[in-house]
Parts: sequence; structure tokens; C-alpha cells
Amino acid sequence: MLQTRDLIWGLLFIGCAAAIQVQITPTQGEISVGESKFFLCEVVGDAKDIDWYAPSGEKILPNMPDIFVNRADETTSTLTIYHANVDSAGIYKCVAKNGDKEAQATVQVKIFQKITFASAPSPQEFNEGDDADIVCNVVSSPPPTIIWKHKGSKIQVAKDVRYKIMDNGHLQIRGIKKIDEGMYNCEARVMARGEIDFKMIKVVVNVLPTIRARLSEVNATADIGSSALLACDADGFPEPTVTWAHNNIVLETGDKYSLNEDGSELVIKDVKKVDEGDYTCIAKNKAGEKAEEVSLNVFVQPKITYLNNQTASEFDNQVTLTCEALGDPTPTISWSFENRVFTEGEQSLDRNIVVRSHARVSSLTLKNIVFTYAGQYLCTASNSIGQDNQHMYLEVRYAPKIQGRVTVYTWEGNAANISCEVEAHPGASVVWFRDGLQLPSANTTNMKIYNTQSVSYLEITPDSQSDFGSYNCTATNAMGTDSKEFLLIQAEVPSSPEIQQVEPFSSTAVVAFEEPDSMGGVPIIKYKVEWRLPGQDWTGSEHDANDEMTTITIVGLKPETTYEVKMSAINGKGEGESSLASTFKTEPVQYSFTISSEIPTTIAATTMAIKGEPSAPILEVKVQDKGNTLKVNWIKQDDGGSPIKHYLVRYKAVSIPNKEKHVSDWKPEIRLPYNSEYVMLNGLDWNTEYEVHVVAENQQGKSEPAVISFRTATDPTTIPDAVDSSSGLGTGAIVGILIVVFFLLLLGVDVTCYFLNKCGLLMCIAVNFCGKAGPGAKSKDIEEGKAAFTKDESKEPIVEVRTEEEHIPNQGGGGPTEPNETTPLTEPEPAAADTTSTVVNLLPCTATNSVAESFSTAQSSPASESITLTTSASSPTKAAPANSSPKNSPAAQSSSLNANTQPDVGPLVDLSDTPKVPSPTPLVSEPVSPPSTNADGPQSQRDPVKAPDSTQNKDSQVDGPTKDAPNILCTGSTTPAQNDGKTVKDDKTKGQTELKNATDEVKTVPNEAPQTNGNESKA
Repeated sequence: MLQTRDLIWGLLFIGCAAAIQVQITPTQGEISVGESKFFLCEVVGDAKDIDWYAPSGEKILPNMPDIFVNRADETTSTLTIYHANVDSAGIYKCVAKNGDKEAQATVQVKIFQKITFASAPSPQEFNEGDDADIVCNVVSSPPPTIIWKHKGSKIQVAKDVRYKIMDNGHLQIRGIKKIDEGMYNCEARVMARGEIDFKMIKVVVNVLPTIRARLSEVNATADIGSSALLACDADGFPEPTVTWAHNNIVLETGDKYSLNEDGSELVIKDVKKVDEGDYTCIAKNKAGEKAEEVSLNVFVQPKITYLNNQTASEFDNQVTLTCEALGDPTPTISWSFENRVFTEGEQSLDRNIVVRSHARVSSLTLKNIVFTYAGQYLCTASNSIGQDNQHMYLEVRYAPKIQGRVTVYTWEGNAANISCEVEAHPGASVVWFRDGLQLPSANTTNMKIYNTQSVSYLEITPDSQSDFGSYNCTATNAMGTDSKEFLLIQAEVPSSPEIQQVEPFSSTAVVAFEEPDSMGGVPIIKYKVEWRLPGQDWTGSEHDANDEMTTITIVGLKPETTYEVKMSAINGKGEGESSLASTFKTEPVQYSFTISSEIPTTIAATTMAIKGEPSAPILEVKVQDKGNTLKVNWIKQDDGGSPIKHYLVRYKAVSIPNKEKHVSDWKPEIRLPYNSEYVMLNGLDWNTEYEVHVVAENQQGKSEPAVISFRTATDPTTIPDAVDSSSGLGTGAIVGILIVVFFLLLLGVDVTCYFLNKCGLLMCIAVNFCGKAGPGAKSKDIEEGKAAFTKDESKEPIVEVRTEEEHIPNQGGGGPTEPNETTPLTEPEPAAADTTSTVVNLLPCTATNSVAESFSTAQSSPASESITLTTSASSPTKAAPANSSPKNSPAAQSSSLNANTQPDVGPLVDLSDTPKVPSPTPLVSEPVSPPSTNADGPQSQRDPVKAPDSTQNKDSQVDGPTKDAPNILCTGSTTPAQNDGKTVKDDKTKGQTELKNATDEVKTVPNEAPQTNGNESKA
């Protein structure tokens, strides 16, 4: 390769030995402004000099600043252009010389400007609404074409007149908006070179702040240590800064002022009157600033600054009381004395009291001074913020004035006080006189004087008639003297009261009377009532007197008997004359006879029972201090011949204002003991009409209800307390109490289920963890015993009867305890043994002579009947006691013993005192009559219970399997069996019959142990 090149150069040298050739590499050049480039000039042939010439024709000398020429060897020379500019463009020439031989070559150098962004700052910020000029200065040669893009799309100037591309390539947006904010692309293109470049410019639109005050006016109260909050909300872009100014002074956080983080809230501490004025809220950002005024109104509570005590004498012309107060708004000043309030103007018809006010001063002028003007006056200054009160005392000097009751009554031996009440200022000295002599004197040992600050007492114990008469009281002070005569009068016994009416009942009578015309000078302390049978001695009772007493009740009378009654009044002197005797006759006692068709004729005549219901009590209502609490009193009337057991009270709301129709249910019945005289009804609705029924009940029945209606007071206007009370329970405490109560209720239900139904959480714990079977485990033993009894019929079964019906206690048997005065009013009387297992008499029962007789017809009778006769007898007759027990009634025994029996069933164990008898033909759910309530007959005293109605007895029913145990039949007649178990109740007022059926469950268990008593068994 080297040889070939040398060969070529050798041939050229030989062929051109006579000439010089020059070649420039590259043959042409384009240089961007600021760039550098070199050109190589190669000479073929022998050349002594190689020179470069500029476009101007000047020889380029070595070491020029921007153009550098360097000859590397004899055949080459290099032209280097540094940092080319427009002036560097042109044709450059390389000339080679060797003596007279010369050769040259040229090269054209072109200088061009690349796309250059001379000025395109980012970001560029503008205020909203301004005409924005987005700067993008681009330099190139030839000049470039500018294209603007926004959000990836070319801006179409023709479509949106707000956009305009300026001659200098800038983008103008008229009325720029916040939505115009974003990135803009400034793109430059040179088509001749295909050159393109772009610049991303961020455009920011600043929004002038907007500001609004939360409250344009803020009110505050001075001198109470309170703070005032001024607040404004500012918006804009960028986020404006908020400052506050007052009186052109910028406020900063300190002892007086406090600002939050963004400055939007200004707190003025311990507001004073000087803090009042306008406060400026200033919001500022790059777009500008806005300000808003907030006014602070400082109010001042009234304060009385001047009020002094005054002194005057009676009969002076006038005295003026002055009260001065400060406050903003200007306070209104008023005066008050005792219960009277004085305002602006004349306050009395005689023009003796006048009030005048000017600005912050008020004067109260009292003319023609009298002693009653003396006392404490109250000045009250008030405005919309509050009020201030101060007292002043007006002292009036006046002569003594004696007051007091002129007449005093007493009797010999009874001490009496004559009161001399003295009003005077200054204080007066008091002296007592009689017949011109000062008391007490040496001859008066029965008189004493006691003095207090305002009263002088003369105590007199009359020994004789001479001590009665006139006594003088004289009081003296520096202003004058006053005296007064008092009379001591002999008291008398009262006159007789006047009996207006006597309302008789069977065992009581109510005497209505009017108080005596003359009290004798002293109050009546007692009334005495006396009564007797005609021609016999008087019987009397005394009753303490009170202002409302108009009636007295006499008790312990005999029915249908004529009495005489008289009254007298008793005061401290003694008993007055008796009134004229009044005659009255008590009412008869009502009788009720009940004849059962099942009882033989010979027995029915002896089974009639006396019945007498009590009379309704007399009611009266007394409103208590609390308007929705009332006390209902009653007066006991005729008890019907037997003691009152208790009183039954019930009530309901009848009507409520502002409601056209209102129906209210009866409240729960309240049962009160026999000796109760009233009931308190609490928590009643305000302004509501109520109806109250009170019923008296004895052994024979209930009285007709005593009815009274009343209306409660109107709900008083509620006045809010000045002091906040925080003694009530909070919501959390109430919720906690409710949760505890609910938990205790669940626990009670679970314990009940555990003992009664053998279920619940306690049952699961007892069985799974403790291994106990629970209180009902004995049922399994009973079932096993039942099976054993079926196999071995020779054993006598124990019959366990469980009744689901309630039983009425017998006349002689133990019944439920009567409520007394300690019995709660709202708790019903507990039912005795409602679900307790009971052992009943298995023999045929006898007839009963209770108030409402229950009986059953014979087996062939389709229904049983009961007849109640109510008569009014002149004198009570006592029915002979029925004797219908099996021991005393051979007919009943023989009838029962002759009944059919089952040979394949073992005999039953008798649980009563009667002999055992075999059971008749087995019956399922056979109703039976109740046992006799006669004292001589057998009575069930194992499980007495309370019946819903005292005049009704319920039947016991025995129900048992026909295969396991025999059934028991209990009737009230000699009939061997009954097919109909109806019980008929006859009411004397309604005449209605009520059918009562009951089912008893009979369980048999084997006799596990010998019984000590053949008539009783243990389960």
C-alpha cells in the first residue's frame, strides 16, 4: 500500500515538475455562530511560501485573535477560525509561491445562527385579568418560525381572539384567567436546515386576595376580664398573608393581642373601653392586597358610683335621694322601696314622691316626710348588658306611735299579756299606768312588765274582778310622747253550737253543725258531742277544734236505733251550754241469704249467712304546697256490721286542656290498711281534671265507690336560676344505672327459671361444671316411683295435688295478712301461694255458707244454680252453723261409701281427717266444689290463698291418668259423682253468673317411708 502511494506521488512529481498545485480541505464550510473550525491547505510541488488571505483580501498574519494560521510542514498550512461570528463569513484564499511560480485555491465560509432561546424565562407570573405577554425571544439565521402550544395542542389564534402571536414571537393572552395557568411550549423552526427546538415555559396566574369578615361588628363587655375575637377569611393565589391593624398600627402577638397561625383570628384580651373602634384585616399576596374593616363595640356594665344615706325628721318639707351610675349604653336608673318600684315622673297622687332623671343621675324626692318613709331604698341601674344594685338607708326621726290590740280577754287566775307595740326613732321608753299610778306598784304583786326593743308586755294574772279594766301605755323619746288605753275584759264560756243536720248510718252518724255565735272572747279549743238512747245516760267524746271543722262523726252506734245527740263548745274559760238535743235513727244493716239447691232442705235453713257491705266513705281533697300533689281524706261511714279490712283507691285523668277528647286508663289500684284516713297522690299532671274512686271493703264485700273530682293547679312559670346547678346526674350515670338494673333483671329471670323450669344459665353451670341436677331433680325420682307403683299395686300411693287455681281462705282458717299502715301504697297485696303445690282433701266436700255460695247439681242435673236473696231485716238473726262434714253427716258418708269402685286400682291415701273411701269411677279433669267454710266443717289449712273476689270461692279440680292413679271426686252434696263442674256466682247488683273452671294436676309417687299420720303424706 505504501509503495503504491509513493508511486503515485512520484508520477505526479515527475509529471508536474514544472508547476505547483494547491488544494483546500474541506472545499467549503458552514460554521454556526460561536463555533470554531479549521481548513487544511495542501500544496503539490515545491512551494517556498504558503499564505492565507481573508475575504477582505488582507493577508492573514499569524497570531491574530480569532483567526490562526499554522504551517505544519513544507506542503501544508492550517487556517483555524475560533468563535465564528457573522463577520467571519466570506471567501478565504490559500496561495503557494515558489519564485515566480504561484498557485492558489479558495474556500467559501458561511456563518449561520443556530436556534437559540435568548430570553424565555420560566415561570412567568401574571395577575388575573391582565393582558399577559409571554416572552420567548429566539435567535437564528435565517429567522425561525415560532409556534405556541398549550396542553399538547397548537394555539389557534384565529379561533380564540384572546390569543395573539406578536411580531417578536411573544404570545399575548388578553385578560388572562386562572384557567389559563399551566405549561406553554414555545417551538422554533428553521425550514432551510430542518432545525427545530422548543422551550417549556410555566405560566402562573396570581389572583388578587378576596377577604370577608366573619362578623362586621363584634360586641364585647368591658371590665369583666373577657376577651373579644375578631376574625376574617382571606382567599387568593398565592395564599395571602393576613395582618391586623388598629389606628394604623400593625398588631402583633403579645400580652394584649393574640394571633393564630394564619393570622385570620385576632383575640383582644381583657377588653377595656379604650379598645373600642375599627380594626383592619389586611390580606396581601403577589397580586396585590385587600383590606376589610371590623368594628369592635365595647359595652360597659352599669356601675353605681354615688349613693349616700340620708337623714330626715318627720314633718320636714322634703328630702332628696340621689343615685349616679356609669355604663354603656347609658343605664336606666330606678328606685324601689319595700314592694314598690319608682320610675321617672310623679309616683303618687298627692305628688309627695317624684323621680327625676338626667343623663346618668336620678333623684328621688320625698315631700312632707312621714315616719313610714324610713327604711332601706334600692337604687337599680340597668342596661342591655347587666345591672347594678345598691342600697341606701333613709333615717326618719319621729315621735312614738303605739299600736296593738286594744281589748284582751282572760279570766280570774289565768295570766294574760297586754302588748304595747311602739314604733319610734330614736327608741322610746315605755311606762304603764292604771288610774294615774305607775305600774307595777307596791300593792300589785300579780303584774309584771317585760320590755323588748319594740314591744312592752304587761302580764296580769287577775285575782278578782277589780283587776279587769283600763290600762295606759305611754311611750316617750326626744321627738315626742304618745299614749294609749288598753282594756282587760272578763272572758266568758262560748255559746252553744247549732246542730244543722245529722246523717245516720247503721253504726255511725255524721253531725253537721255551725260554730257558736259567741266565742266568749277566747278561741274555742274543743267541741264536745254527747249522745244517748232516749231516757238513758249520755255518752260523749271531745274533738279538737280547727278552723275548717264543720262535721263530727259518731261511731259505735247500733243499727236501726233511735238516738239523741247534743253538742257544746269548750274554750279556755270552760265548757259552754249544750245545744238542743236532736233525734235521729240509725239505718238497718243489709242482710243477704244464699240458698243452695244441692243442700237438703233441713240443712239449707241453717246455712244462711249474714251479709252487709260497708257504706261509701265521705271524701274531701286538699291541695298541697306543690300544686300537682293532692291529699284525699275520707271519713269512715257504716261498716256494714263487720270490720273494714282495707280501702281500695284508684284514679284517672278525665280531661286535659287543649285536647278535645282525652281518654285515660285507670292508674294501678292502691290498697290501704283499714285504719287509713287519707292517701297522697303525687306527680299528677298540671292543669288536669282527675276522678278518684275510694271503696271500703269488709269481710262481706265492697262498698259503692265514693267519687270525687278535682283539677290540679296550672304549671307555674319557670324562672331560670341565676346560679348554674350541676347536681343532676349526667347522661353516662343514667345509662350506667339502666345497664345495672337490666343486668339484675336478667339475673332474676335466670334464677327463677333455674328453680321453676330447670333451665337457664345457672342450670347449665350446675349440670356441666358442678355436677348438680338442680332443684327439679326430684321429678326423676317421682317418675321412677310412679313406675314402681305401677308394678307393685300393693303399696299405697302418695297423692300429690298441685292446684293452678287460687283459693279463698276459710272463715276460720289462716288467710293472708291484712295490710297495715306500713304497707306500701303502690304495691298490690301479694297473692298467697299462687303456684305452690298443695295437698287437698280427697273426700267428698261439704256445702259452704260463704257470701257467694258455689254448688254443683247431681250427676243427672245438666247445670247447677245459685239463688241470692237480699233483704232488709229489722234485727239481725244469726244462722245456725252448718254441720255437713263427713263425720257429722251419715248420709254423706253412706252415699260416698256406696259409690262404685275399681278393684284393679289401689286405694288412695286420705289427706284430711276423714276416713279413707275408695274412688268412684275414674274421671278426667273432673271439677269439684270447694270445701265448706263453716267453722265446724273440714277446712283446708295447708295452702290458703287469696281469691280475686272475697264473695267467691273457686273449685278445686283433680286431674290424673286413669291408669296410674285413681281420680278423686269432691263435691258439696251427698251425690256420689258429678259430671258438670260449673261454679255460679251471683252478684246482688248485677245479677250475672260467671263460670269458673279450674284444673288440678295430680301426681302419684310411691310411699317411700311410713307416715306417722295416716291422713297426711310427705312428698
